[in-house]
Amino acid sequence: MSRWSVIGSGVTGLCVATLLAEQGESLEVIVSDETPASHWAGGMLAPFCEGESAPEQVIELGQRAAGWWAQRIEGVEQQGTLVVASPRDGAELTRFAQMTREHQWRDPAQLEPELAGRFARGLFFPGEAHLNPRDALRQLRASLEARGVVFHAGKPSGTLVDCRGIHAADRQPELRAVRGEMLILHCEDLSFSRPIRLLHPRFPCYLVPRPGGCFMLGATMVESDDASPISARAMMELLSAAWTIHPALAEARIVESGTGRRPAYRHNVPEVRYQDGVFSVNGMYRHGFLLAPALAQQLMQLLSQEAHHAN
Repeated sequence: MSRWSVIGSGVTGLCVATLLAEQGESLEVIVSDETPASHWAGGMLAPFCEGESAPEQVIELGQRAAGWWAQRIEGVEQQGTLVVASPRDGAELTRFAQMTREHQWRDPAQLEPELAGRFARGLFFPGEAHLNPRDALRQLRASLEARGVVFHAGKPSGTLVDCRGIHAADRQPELRAVRGEMLILHCEDLSFSRPIRLLHPRFPCYLVPRPGGCFMLGATMVESDDASPISARAMMELLSAAWTIHPALAEARIVESGTGRRPAYRHNVPEVRYQDGVFSVNGMYRHGFLLAPALAQQLMQLLSQEAHHAN
């Protein structure tokens, strides 16, 4: 019998399971047929960029993420983030600069030569990083399995740690879904070293380089519980944004599209909870890979305190 049953194999569940395993705890991970929202994530570890709309707590917790991931997986790219805007949206770039910190005004072409002649100025956040989310999840799972952690779809046998994301709304009705929409593009004619955020008053988006000439193009600001495929409107807006970043992306091949429902509490800040014998780590909003390590650590601290009081 496992001491802990982590329910959910998305980024939150795997981060929690990793820290439990590192402490020598007996555990199992309960999986389901549902694709976790983190499967569709951008994988940006960009706490300072998030300061444009996120509370200070998110920025502070997120600064631990790149180091946590780099200690446990391969493929964390610490190349920073580049934020740009078309000339007509220059006010958006100025506003973004005023709302954030730890950035530099730079000529985008100095950082990404492919952008020569495209943008007059940009904001560079040198302390940020990115990773390939699906590779990261595969590596965490492989490490857990190597430690003897069993993944199965059966009945849990230990104390529950609920990391089901939006699917935990049956126990936490205050959770709401924030729909994310994404495309995977393949374009061998273009190469970027870091995520590029394009600011726009209506549909800001991001382009994240992936291996093999691929790019993840996404936006995740839609307040909706809709789990249906991406809409034609959203795809056209995303592709329009891609063309604004670089016209070569107009010839890219769309190799995948997808949507995910991210779980969020009222103030878009995740929480560790305990109720009726069940621990819960949830409410990552659009910050799954950025905040899951810190929230998993908060859970470990809570468990340590409880064990201390029990003794």
